[in-house]
Amino acid sequence: VGVVGVGQDITAINDSQAELSRLANDLQLVIEAANAPIFGIDTNGTVNEWNRKAAAITGFSREEVMGKDLVRRFITPEYQDSVGEVLHKALQGEETANFEFPLFTKSNERVDILLNAATRRGTDEVVVGVVGVGQDITAIN
Repeated sequence: VGVVGVGQDITAINDSQAELSRLANDLQLVIEAANAPIFGIDTNGTVNEWNRKAAAITGFSREEVMGKDLVRRFITPEYQDSVGEVLHKALQGEETANFEFPLFTKSNERVDILLNAATRRGTDEVVVGVVGVGQDITAIN
């Protein structure tokens, strides 16, 4: 009767995981503090990211939009097809820059947004959604 033990030093793995966690946290802080509206959707078009600036511009809090269909719930009917197409293309890996569309706020005011839509990929390079970075150009128009 006896015991055989095998050990492995996993310090480097733990250090790498801690660094990845720190980087992910830093990126989340950048997104949250950005002076541009940033949103994310999953492959079903459901909102999974909504930063403070998006909330400030639209009047919709993060809690109000998370898990909701972005196009059907927050884009006016006459622009749902074109915005949906931009997001669909991004989900296929075709990114769009400088797409302009009107967004209506919670208080039904029109805000003109200039949008860049980028494909979001997981660690295995499979598309997991889209991240949109916008600019409020209402004053320019």
